[in-house]
Amino acid sequence: MTMFDDILSLPEQLRWGIGHDIAPLRSDGPIVLLGMGGSAMAATIGTLASTPRAPMIVHRGYGLPQWAADGRASVLAVSYSGNTEEVLSGVEQAISADLDLAVIASGGRLGEIAVERNLPYVEVPGGLQPRAGVGYQAAAVIAMLGAGGHVSNPDASLDEAADVVDRLLDGGRGGAVQLGRDLAAGLEDRIAVIYGGLGIGSTAAYRWKTQINENSKLPAFSGTVPEMNHNELEGWQPGSSGAFGLIYLRDSADHPRVARRLDLSGTVLSGKVRRVGDVHSTGDGPLARFFSLAVVGDIASVAMAEATGVDPTPVEALEAFKTMLAKGTL
Repeated sequence: MTMFDDILSLPEQLRWGIGHDIAPLRSDGPIVLLGMGGSAMAATIGTLASTPRAPMIVHRGYGLPQWAADGRASVLAVSYSGNTEEVLSGVEQAISADLDLAVIASGGRLGEIAVERNLPYVEVPGGLQPRAGVGYQAAAVIAMLGAGGHVSNPDASLDEAADVVDRLLDGGRGGAVQLGRDLAAGLEDRIAVIYGGLGIGSTAAYRWKTQINENSKLPAFSGTVPEMNHNELEGWQPGSSGAFGLIYLRDSADHPRVARRLDLSGTVLSGKVRRVGDVHSTGDGPLARFFSLAVVGDIASVAMAEATGVDPTPVEALEAFKTMLAKGTL
C-alpha cells in the first residue's frame, strides 16, 4: 500500500476501535500517557476527546514526570512498534514504583511486558509506519480511556469521526483530497507554517507539521494562538518572510477571542507573508473535528512529496539516526 492508501484507510482504522472489551485504567488520580512521534500524537488526540476526572498529560521523553510516583499516577504506554526506548524507560519506572499500567502497541517488547504481567493491553494492527497507523492508535487510546470513564460514549465518538473522515475523503475524490492538493500547490517552494487555536487546532497544526516533515521530507513549523500573538507575531517582517506560506486551522469550538485573534493575525500578516489558505473543522465531537482538520494535512503532505518526486513512506534519516544511537556513534 502507498501512503495515500494508508490515509484512505483512516475511517476503517477509527471504526476498528469500536466495541473493544478492555480492562480499564484506574478512574481516579492523575494519568500519564507515554509516547513519542505518531504514538504521542495518538495519545494527545485521546486527551482532546476526554473528559478526565483527574489531571491527564502526555509525556514525550524518557522516564516519568518527577511527580508521577508520589502522585500515584496511572500510566498508559503507547508505542506502535512496542520498542520505543523512551516509552520503555517510563514503563520500567512505572513497574518499579508499582503504578497502575496499561499498554497499547502492535507487539514488540512492550507487548511482551503486557502479556508477562497480565496488564490491560490493546494490540493494534502492525505493519504500518507509526504515523500511518495513527487511527488505530488513537482508537485504542479512546477505547482505553473510555473504559475508565474518561471519554463519554467512546464508540459514538469514534463512529462520528470515521463518518466525517469518510465523507471528506470519499475514496480519494472528496473535498479534503482536493483541498489538500490545492494547499500543497500553494506551498510550492515555500516552508509551511501552520497556526491553530489552543487545543484541537494547534494539535492538528502540529500533526500537519510532522506529516510534512516525514512524508514530504521538508521543514515545517506550527504555532498556537493565542501564544503566538505574544511573541512570534513580531517576527514576521516584510522582506524576511517570502520563503514561507501560512495556513490557518479553524475549529468551530475555538474560544471566541481565539477566533478573533486568528482573524486579526491574518490581517496583521497580510502583505508580510503569503497566506496559502484556511481549513475549517467539521463534525460535532472533538475527535471528528480534529481529524477533519488533520486529514487535509495528511493529503497535502503526500501531494507535496509527489510534486518533488519523493517517496513519502520511508524515513531514512530517522532510521539512520536510530542506528547511530544504538551503536553509540557520533
